[in-house]
Amino acid sequence: MAVPAEVLAAALTVVDKTPKGLYVDGEWRAGRDGAVLPVEDPATGTTIAEVADASVEDGRDALAAAARAQAGWAATPPRERGEVLRRAFDLIIERRDDLARMMTLEMGKAFAESQAEVSYAAEFLRWFAEEAVRIDGGYLPAPGGNSRVVVMRQPVGPCLLVTPWNFPMAMGTRKIGPALAAGCTVVVKPAKQTPLSMLALVRILEEAGLPRGVVNVITTSQSGRVTSALLTDERLRKLSFTGSTPVGRTLLAQSAERVLRTSMELGGNAPFLVFADADLDLAVEGAVQAKMRNVGEACTAANRFYVHRSVAPRFVEALAARLGELRVGHGLDPSTDVGPLIDGVAVASVAELVADATQAGAAVVTGGGPIAGAGHFFAPTVLSGVPDGARCVREEIFGPVAPVVAFDDEDEAVGLANDSEYGLAAYVFTENLGRGLRVTERLESGMVGLNQGVISNPAAPFGGVKQSGLGREGGTVGIDEYLTVKYAAVRAQW
Repeated sequence: MAVPAEVLAAALTVVDKTPKGLYVDGEWRAGRDGAVLPVEDPATGTTIAEVADASVEDGRDALAAAARAQAGWAATPPRERGEVLRRAFDLIIERRDDLARMMTLEMGKAFAESQAEVSYAAEFLRWFAEEAVRIDGGYLPAPGGNSRVVVMRQPVGPCLLVTPWNFPMAMGTRKIGPALAAGCTVVVKPAKQTPLSMLALVRILEEAGLPRGVVNVITTSQSGRVTSALLTDERLRKLSFTGSTPVGRTLLAQSAERVLRTSMELGGNAPFLVFADADLDLAVEGAVQAKMRNVGEACTAANRFYVHRSVAPRFVEALAARLGELRVGHGLDPSTDVGPLIDGVAVASVAELVADATQAGAAVVTGGGPIAGAGHFFAPTVLSGVPDGARCVREEIFGPVAPVVAFDDEDEAVGLANDSEYGLAAYVFTENLGRGLRVTERLESGMVGLNQGVISNPAAPFGGVKQSGLGREGGTVGIDEYLTVKYAAVRAQW
């Protein structure tokens, strides 16, 4: 089924109404050199919009605006900061479908998934609106009794927030929400592939009453140059980055020059463990959720499936049947379950990983390659008999491919799962609660889904260990990334 004309027209109308300029010091403007960058619909390969392409100087303008606004925003009562976030939450929910249509056009995911992301994004603003008034401190007598220890938490200061293309709104609110709640001003640099969702979000924050200069947005095709220039600027106090581990390493090295405070949400290689006593129907459903959410383009996506040898054939058969039923197409087509990958580079990368696995002896049970025609589509794929040395179980796939490896006992499963430089997410399916908790504790991972395939939640701390990142986003600890602790020693005079 093709995309209904009225649905496509409605989505393009939202795109047309979304600002296309840089947002600096409360004003929408073109870049200094007038350059623009195209935004493509990955389902068709056509350009749907052009947005301002910021230069290094534009980035510095944005940081200057954030620095000027910092003192005033930090002094704004926490309740008022929270109310701005709460009003923005209400506006996002009110406009959910329009925002979701535009997200599907620029990123590709199915409309229902875009709706879910917009709601998820809004929840971070509601959560941190409530956390703004819970920033606490401490007061206690010094052990010697001659002074008092007063502890306070204050905003870090101007922050650079670098967000990815795969969740173009939620990864923004997950950083903007706690930063604003804490009293920090920000410069946001969204991914060049999906800038429209961020621009629409900032327009909403503007409508919600955010003062000028508190949030600034720079869209750019020169990410490395613009970001590097800001990291060396003494006005910047923090970097928060979501993206690949190689880029994260580079940014950490650059941040070290000024001992800049950082938080990093980097790559993943999530193991999905299915034990012999697992409810196989539940495990297969969880596998579909953990693998196919966002077309597999998620750092939390199940990347390698370790299944007990006694149930592996049934699991493979059932998973292949479920993935083979999924309908691939344009995300605005009501019949679509799975949209396109972000671009041609992504398709080629996933195809290369599948080819490596099959050359090493893996069998393609369903799918196996790109889908011919316009757009960047890849068939949902299940591979069985995958050798553990195959690249698809060593590298982040970021696509709709599920490689299955059999194991014989718990120790082997845990060893395979932990044999990775990454440690973001993991999934465990077993009907034995004791085993589930035991394995959860043994896994070298920041997050574990026990008998469930979806783990992201604004109320939970999101983050990983090893080379999957530093710090946490969301939950009660998410705001801590944007606060610094100050201690005052007060002489007792009574």
